[in-house]
Amino acid sequence: MTQHNCILIGAPMDCGKRRKGCLMGPDAFRTAGLAEALRDLGHTVVDHGNVAPADFTAKDHPKLVQLEETIAWTSSLADKSESAMKEGMPIFMGGDHALSLGSVLGAMRHADTLGRPLFVLWLDAHTDFHTPDSTDSGNLHGTPLGYVTGREGFVGFPHIDTPLAEENIAIIGLRSVDAPERAALQDSAITHVDMREIDESGIAKPLAAFLEKVEAANGLLHVSLDVDFLDPSVAPAVGTTVPGGATVREGHLVMEMISDSGLMTSLDLVELNPFLDERGRTASLMVDLAASALGRRVFDRPTRAY
Repeated sequence: MTQHNCILIGAPMDCGKRRKGCLMGPDAFRTAGLAEALRDLGHTVVDHGNVAPADFTAKDHPKLVQLEETIAWTSSLADKSESAMKEGMPIFMGGDHALSLGSVLGAMRHADTLGRPLFVLWLDAHTDFHTPDSTDSGNLHGTPLGYVTGREGFVGFPHIDTPLAEENIAIIGLRSVDAPERAALQDSAITHVDMREIDESGIAKPLAAFLEKVEAANGLLHVSLDVDFLDPSVAPAVGTTVPGGATVREGHLVMEMISDSGLMTSLDLVELNPFLDERGRTASLMVDLAASALGRRVFDRPTRAY
């Protein structure tokens, strides 16, 4: 197993949606023992503390939620992501999924400097392919993939010189997609795997095909794991619960396959809302999944009593 310099970066970002609580996520990951789990696997772990947003002046908007703050977070997280990738593997402890506006942008910049393509694996119940114009809710945590692929409407956000190629993205776990997102996704080159396909054919086949694409292109791989990828019966600490999500074993299989591939270069752990958790069980499960992505196997997994 390859040993990594894991760089933990707290992103207490809570402006991507109206329901609050994700700002407590980074400390929940720390309390659940993320650093210790990765060190037990032989990795070097450095905690860089929490990132803060760049300076901003908030304005009122008829629809969009905390636009200026989201832009400010995107700027600071993109810079932090790019610099951390030069030192090792950044692991962003969220924070809502709007943090990926910045973490993915920073990974794109780093990939450009290396002359290698970036691929993104999006493990989520939602596409997050909206734009500020298309979103009905005004919640910008539903826009990261729209932003990094160069869709229009992101006025004021950091400029993207070369958008992420749609064919370099795979979304796995979909089960809540509204009409504008569905139309946009069907017109795109993004690989999208919903829970029906997983029920019918399993989760390993589409994931393996995507990982083979990354390897063939000598790509970097950014993995973005949303709590709502998992079924809320096993991961209740999320404000966007959608029944019918991935099981614990499906989650671990995905992460074990990522580990086997040796391709992951950065990781988001997002949408953990400790206010909605049950005795820390979601935080602990997310830590276990991160450990699986970095080399833990079934025989190494501890038994937990909740």
